[in-house]
Amino acid sequence: QVQLVESGGGLVQPGGSLRLSCATSGSIFATTGWFRQAPGKQRELVATISIDGNTNHEASVKGRFTISKEKSTVYLQMNNLKPEDTAVYYCWAANLYGMQYWGKGTLVTVSS
Repeated sequence: QVQLVESGGGLVQPGGSLRLSCATSGSIFATTGWFRQAPGKQRELVATISIDGNTNHEASVKGRFTISKEKSTVYLQMNNLKPEDTAVYYCWAANLYGMQYWGKGTLVTVSS
């Protein structure tokens, strides 16, 4: 059974940092990543990392967010957080057969 379990969300002040974690299990994933959905907006891609370690970051988070992985856990280090980063962050993964999976999400709130 495939599972993606996020952790690490919370409330942080503007300019602060958080690290999200996603523990994956149940499959070998070709690509894993993070999406986010702000209130009233569509879900959007934040960053992805391939099985061989290649990364891709959405333009608005480049230089502030970094995706990485260690064994079966994927991380999203978020620095210099801004109020517009407030969203539910979802872990996402696609296996070698193209099947996609989602975590339940973790809320990140950036506010003073």
